[in-house]
Amino acid sequence: MGDAAVKRVRQMKVLIFGCGFSGLEIGRRLASQGIAVTGTTRSQDKFSLLRQAGIEPLLFDGHSCDQTLTSKLAETSHLVISIAPPRQENAEEPKSSVDPVLAALGGLVAPDRLPKLTWVGYLSTVGVYGNHDGAWIDETADLSPSSARSRQRVRAEKEWADATESRSLPLAILRLSGIYGPGRNALKSAKQGRSRRLVKSGQVFNRIHVGDIAQAVDLASSKSVAGIFNITDDQPAPPQDVVTFAHQLLGTSPPPELDFESADLSPMARSFYGDNKRVSNLRSKNLLGMQYQWPDYAVSLQRMFDENDW
Repeated sequence: MGDAAVKRVRQMKVLIFGCGFSGLEIGRRLASQGIAVTGTTRSQDKFSLLRQAGIEPLLFDGHSCDQTLTSKLAETSHLVISIAPPRQENAEEPKSSVDPVLAALGGLVAPDRLPKLTWVGYLSTVGVYGNHDGAWIDETADLSPSSARSRQRVRAEKEWADATESRSLPLAILRLSGIYGPGRNALKSAKQGRSRRLVKSGQVFNRIHVGDIAQAVDLASSKSVAGIFNITDDQPAPPQDVVTFAHQLLGTSPPPELDFESADLSPMARSFYGDNKRVSNLRSKNLLGMQYQWPDYAVSLQRMFDENDW
């Protein structure tokens, strides 16, 4: 490790709000480099899992910061937000803060609460772009969220942009596509008999492996990068193709194809198919230096299968 890297490790104190599927992997990657990482969870039952990943666990109820968390905030240099806003809009208080972390902080990243803060990373979603009828888009595309949960994400992004601008802090907004990885992927669904081959003409989705999310946060935080970046794979693909390939790897027969229009789906599941777009990751490669380790579903599932990491 070079002098610059050693200095970075010594200086960084990372706090991850929300050590779920993505936050845990981010913390594991940073902690493996010797960086001091603290992560929040709603349940003390998950403390041992965080500690195994090298993360100091703290409770956050989603509403307020207790004294222990407040003390940790005072030491934090890099803040990562991996908690989604409520899925539904608040009709009674439409102008109230939607981001739970900012709400707990009083809507501000104030110097008295976060005196050592130098960078903020916010994990968002490509859902903020809405539907683009299968066209290729990048970070300059119009935001036309088609669901309440995506509108909430647009608002949360704006709230963090305003809060960090007030202190001239760099903010990296990482817009993620459909997340998968060990324990959450098409191979596991196929093995458990839970896969479905829904077919909607022309429909494609981008995806992102949790390991590449961690890589993106690592790069952005180490360079204190600001801006908006799509963190997504190279190859948007029809969902039924992914299911078929997973079954091929397992040597099992895929389920029959189901027509999307007549399929029995929950309103939320159906809403995901309302957005159809191909999301470019070129900016993340050029400006962040991303070298995607799981660049498309076929390479990724094959690697996961070969390494028995699914």
